[in-house]
Amino acid sequence: MDRMRDALERVKMLVGMEFDEESAPPPPEEQSFFDDINRHCTLNTTQRLYGFATCLAAGLTCTFLSMIVFFNPVKFGVTFTLGNAMALGSTAFLIGPKRQFDMMLDPVRIYATAIYIASIIISLFCALLVHSKLLTLLAIVLEFGALIWYSLSYIPFARSVVSKLMASCFDTEF
Repeated sequence: MDRMRDALERVKMLVGMEFDEESAPPPPEEQSFFDDINRHCTLNTTQRLYGFATCLAAGLTCTFLSMIVFFNPVKFGVTFTLGNAMALGSTAFLIGPKRQFDMMLDPVRIYATAIYIASIIISLFCALLVHSKLLTLLAIVLEFGALIWYSLSYIPFARSVVSKLMASCFDTEF
């Protein structure tokens, strides 16, 4: 019975539900900025779900509303990127900002995270400084692809399946 309870607690901890971080604080020398944030921003399960749903809905709304201003590269790039960042940040409500940051820097997805953050910077650069519709559109396509690749890193074996599928689709001889 204890083994089952421990397994259930691990699953709850993995998804960020009902995890009491104050019951097992880390040693004082290991506390970081994110530990302080987690300690001061405790939410119950309902609050986490509402925060996640609200942030995700706002992010998706910004992303879809960016299509209205598609022909204005500055507004489009900023709105699309803000929507993606809000949608990405919504998962911090479920698992906490520290765990979100640690998972983003996990060796499995560190390159996907770096490419996604770089694509966000490139799209904002093209929209705000270059003012080129073509470059902004290309940067947004890159950002969208990086977001998909980053999201696939959370699904076991998804990136390898997509890689094999793409290789088989484009492996043609003329």
